[in-house]
Amino acid sequence: MHRVLHMPPQRANCRFMHILIRFYFKIKYFFDFFFALIALVICSPLFAAVAIAIKSEDGGHVFLKQSRTGKYGKKFTCYKFRSMKTENVPFDKHNPVIKDNNVNLTKVGKIIRKFKIDELPQLFNILKGDMCFIGPRPLLPDYDCEYERWELVKFEMRPGLTGLSQVRGNGYLTIKARKYYDAYYVMHASPFMDIAIIFTTVAVLLAGERRFLKHVSKEKYEKAKSEVGKRLKISAKTYINFGLDPDSEQGGEEN
Repeated sequence: MHRVLHMPPQRANCRFMHILIRFYFKIKYFFDFFFALIALVICSPLFAAVAIAIKSEDGGHVFLKQSRTGKYGKKFTCYKFRSMKTENVPFDKHNPVIKDNNVNLTKVGKIIRKFKIDELPQLFNILKGDMCFIGPRPLLPDYDCEYERWELVKFEMRPGLTGLSQVRGNGYLTIKARKYYDAYYVMHASPFMDIAIIFTTVAVLLAGERRFLKHVSKEKYEKAKSEVGKRLKISAKTYINFGLDPDSEQGGEEN
């Protein structure tokens, strides 16, 4: 008589959740591509106006191109409207948010940054497949050496134009809190959460980031770490792109 092997209920539930989240990431990008195409057509007059304003102020480049770390840890070129007088501004990983009173900001730059208009060229990144509308914000490769293994779960999807950390305080959050929100979103992504983030993003643009600031407790942070591998596994290709051994213990189980 053959012995029937049964998968433990908890493991089966984890596998189902993993498949469900991966499936949502795929259908999500289909709609993102469609809406990005529409948005580019609608925003084309705004693109032209901003480009003329930037060029008229100092005659410099209209767009800023930066290397960012995207899905599975692969690098891509991220597009933005230039808002600074020079591209050679010293970068501080511990204070990455440019304040409105920064002396390197152009007059046009202060306006387009306030309303996040400088991020609109990333619609092209969405069409290219580098990004999506909602997801963890893509960071500079300078941060690649600082991720703990469990944090790499954020690279299991395309980075976003806006995201959970952007509507929970963004520049007012600690780096640790941003890490939490990035990981939490990837492991709990759903249409309902995306709709909520879209509406909150509009509110943030109108009322400011500080009004929506939500700090993260130590308990929530530790819980997010423990969920990695249970709700969503980190792909071998992600580990490899970060120069890590994919056969090692899952990051969510590390201290």
